[in-house]
Amino acid sequence: MARSALSREEVLDTAAALVREHGPDALTMRRLAAELGTAVTSIYWHVGNRESLLDALVARTVADLGTLRPHGTSPAERMVSVARGLRRALRERPHLVAMVHERGLTERMFLPAQRALAHEAHAAGLRGTAAARAVRAVQFQVVGYVLVERNRERAPAQSPAEEELWRAEEAESDGPLARALAAPIDTERLFTDSVRALVDGLLAGASGDTGDEVVGRGPYSL
Repeated sequence: MARSALSREEVLDTAAALVREHGPDALTMRRLAAELGTAVTSIYWHVGNRESLLDALVARTVADLGTLRPHGTSPAERMVSVARGLRRALRERPHLVAMVHERGLTERMFLPAQRALAHEAHAAGLRGTAAARAVRAVQFQVVGYVLVERNRERAPAQSPAEEELWRAEEAESDGPLARALAAPIDTERLFTDSVRALVDGLLAGASGDTGDEVVGRGPYSL
């Protein structure tokens, strides 16, 4: 017997879980109704048709990425915390993020994180183009890192594997380097270290720096 009590939020929660686990193609109204133990007509009553449901999931994903909150005792620490939170959110929602992108809302999705980064860049003394460069550099670092992680996870088994490729001779007789490169990657630590180094470099010597004097000088100009 179909259940009688059902909320819009429960429908969206279950739909989001299906998309996260199986991708958008797995989200049909019949399957969603079966997961909820209700009738298809009840799903339509709460969220409309499938396109309306997908639109609601996209809106929710955009809203979820607006809940990132910086933490730390310095602007640099807080910028790193925003980057870590953004990476985690993107990794937890790959299919939902792809849906956001397909609907042309990617920039809107990243806006809250950009605002948080801009606030911390200002707190560190950056202004103008220099602050904008810091915001975008951190954002691109996060997105690029997540894409590399996803590609590595989906890649076929490598032969020879990475740990078989590095020997002391290939590492210029640096045994510790060879052993480190042959070891499994601690992706969380690598991400944190790389973002921290990037942020430290961007904020080095900041004191009201606008960066306007370097506009137009090469590929990294905004």
